[in-house]
Amino acid sequence: MKQEERRQQTIRRLMDTTKELIKENGCHSITMKDIMGKSGLSKGAIFHYVKSKNEIFVWVLQERLEATNVNFMNAVEHGRQTFNEPMEQIKESIIAYENPHDVTNKVLLYLLGKEDDPVVAEALKQYYDRSVHLSKLWIETGQRHGVITETVDAEKTADMFTLMTFGLRIRSGIPRVQSAFKAQDLTTFIGGILNPGTEDGKKG
Repeated sequence: MKQEERRQQTIRRLMDTTKELIKENGCHSITMKDIMGKSGLSKGAIFHYVKSKNEIFVWVLQERLEATNVNFMNAVEHGRQTFNEPMEQIKESIIAYENPHDVTNKVLLYLLGKEDDPVVAEALKQYYDRSVHLSKLWIETGQRHGVITETVDAEKTADMFTLMTFGLRIRSGIPRVQSAFKAQDLTTFIGGILNPGTEDGKKG
């Protein structure tokens, strides 16, 4: 097995194991020993790639963002050049973030409480910056295809949407909140800004 394949397999096993443990026990109680025991990986194999569980948490946090980007670009490349099909990929991701049991939300809230750790602080910054960068990329892609209005300021709008999505995710961790503004409302709001004048921002 090539070194890169071994690396990818190890990372995949660490991430899958960690997500299972988070679902079972939450973020705070998990130890590297738990991850070793459940994954079947040795201490040496794990510490060859990471120094702490927080580094694995960062991988988990990043995973869906990158998957959404891949799905969005696939929808652009393989579908008709419309607004709705690529936007559907973003909608699905945002709606999943409203779930209080969502693993990535649990990880985000946990890491926000560890911001005094320089490694975590830098990871959070990079994650936020990446979120804004991809949102801007998606807007600019839509503008190039003529399905998002050119009057939209891609940079400011991407930052606003990222901020609103983070707020939605943080709210999901507050117990028993009665929210009037749902994830679906946010996606409709986003669609209306990007493609105004049509229902939910939809354009054939």
